[in-house]
Amino acid sequence: MEKVLNHSAEDLTGAGTREHSRPKARGTKEILEWLMHLIFLLCGIVAVAFVLIISVYLIVSGVPAIREIGVKEFLFGQTWAPTASEPSYGILPFILTSVYGTAGAVVIGVPVGLMTAIYLAKVANPRVAAVVHTAVELLAGIPSVVYGLVGMIVLVPGIQRMFDLSSGACLLAAILMLSIMILPSIISVSENALRAVPQEYEQASLALGATKLETVFRVALPAARSGVATAVVLGVGRAIGEAMAIVMVAGNVANMPSLFSSVRFLTTAIASEMSYASVGSLHRSALFSIGLVLFLFIMLINVLLTVFIKRKKVS
Repeated sequence: MEKVLNHSAEDLTGAGTREHSRPKARGTKEILEWLMHLIFLLCGIVAVAFVLIISVYLIVSGVPAIREIGVKEFLFGQTWAPTASEPSYGILPFILTSVYGTAGAVVIGVPVGLMTAIYLAKVANPRVAAVVHTAVELLAGIPSVVYGLVGMIVLVPGIQRMFDLSSGACLLAAILMLSIMILPSIISVSENALRAVPQEYEQASLALGATKLETVFRVALPAARSGVATAVVLGVGRAIGEAMAIVMVAGNVANMPSLFSSVRFLTTAIASEMSYASVGSLHRSALFSIGLVLFLFIMLINVLLTVFIKRKKVS
């Protein structure tokens, strides 16, 4: 009888200890969860703060030069000669070159990257897909200057011989170089978006009699539209923001854009002249104004694609 009473007392004591320890465990988990929420919030605030700081800095540094030069003369002037006896600060050649170069790279790079992503996500054998995926990751890790060096040694002389030009450093070389450089971003993001499409969608399409390719292009691809649009935005940002490789293959001359002439992009104008533009001069302020224009282009592209995606979802 005494043994039974002792066991009962021990059970009651153990149960009480466990009940007493549960609130402590819950309190620890709640504290950890609160700390993680705080860390995530701080990371988000830091990201937004960086964007705001960059925006404010570009506005403060670039707007005064635009006011002094004049909006019309700055944006639509066709002559860039900041060191001449009568300086001119027209950036229309840079704007058109950046637009044409980025558009050409997107026209070539997006279809190739998207088809590669579809192949890796929906068609390829797993072993082959692993090899191709590794190659794509290696492309993403190659520095811009290496792309530019290979383009200067291989691409520029090839264009010169193929089209019998005096110099192969031209807009065409820049377009081809950019189309290669944006491939890793487009392939990786599009592949992840396609793999995230629920299998039930494809199975239902196949059950209704659609072929594998019809299912990919009419079901999986529209379902992954948001991710594909994000990939395009990243590709456009990489193309319009590239400088080092373009300096090496485009000729870096402030001409109006032509496919077989040496040109200068917005980014290369900043990179090539910022080092010798004296501090506090109108020349240096104009270079910050070019950065502001470039920043506005990126924002405009993001807004347009976001609006396009939302309209598609509503319809």
